[in-house]
Amino acid sequence: MLLQGKRFVVTGIASKLSIAWSIAESLHREGASLILTYPNDKIKKRVDMAADAFDADKVIECDVASDVSITACFNEIASHWGDGIDGVVHAIGFAPADQLDGDFTHVTTREGSQVAHDISSYSFVALAKVARPLLAKRQGSLLTLTYEGSISVLPNYNVMGMAKASLEASVRYLAVSLGGEGIRVNAISAGPIRTLAASGIKSFRKLLDINEKIAPLQRNVSQQEVGNAALFLLSPWASGITGEILFVDAGVNTVGMSEQLLQLADTDD
Repeated sequence: MLLQGKRFVVTGIASKLSIAWSIAESLHREGASLILTYPNDKIKKRVDMAADAFDADKVIECDVASDVSITACFNEIASHWGDGIDGVVHAIGFAPADQLDGDFTHVTTREGSQVAHDISSYSFVALAKVARPLLAKRQGSLLTLTYEGSISVLPNYNVMGMAKASLEASVRYLAVSLGGEGIRVNAISAGPIRTLAASGIKSFRKLLDINEKIAPLQRNVSQQEVGNAALFLLSPWASGITGEILFVDAGVNTVGMSEQLLQLADTDD
């Protein structure tokens, strides 16, 4: 029970396939107490299911597009856990569907870019601002989720690649800003996983197939593997780690050109 007596706030649960679900599951397995958030009534039933499964203390509304909603959420958290929290998991990302299908220059709009950056990147900073006093009381940590598209071009990922690059920069800036209070800030860059968010990316199944072929482990990763990596980063075992992006992708990020890629090219010939 590595996290017995520890308290975590988990955002972003949308279904049992969500990475956030697996993170909450891993934290619960190790004895942590949880508060789960939901953005709207449409998602609340699914989060309620997770709350039942993981014996969560509370389920609280938190629309990360609204500073008022974020503040109200953490005021309620403070009334329940006034002596502090040990971590906040930010597992939230969104871009309008029309931004994720087609040529990047053609489909990307000012409005679409604003939405993607606000929900997928700035919301992490917004959570950090409000959670800061509670995290400082227990020298807690912040964790977010990113993706390879932040540093490499992937078909149809488009504006989300920009937003994830911004998110990764915020990890480093937050780590320096909050480090003096003992608060750690990290991210996990997970390999492609079948989630509700991923279903909005065109040709995602093909991406999974190719990823499996070129990965050094010759397979894709699971939600559970990401959940366990999150458990490590949020635990006392990772007390000396901050400002880092941890890849959990079966090694794909290390591959420039491989025998498997050459074989794929031969197949095309």
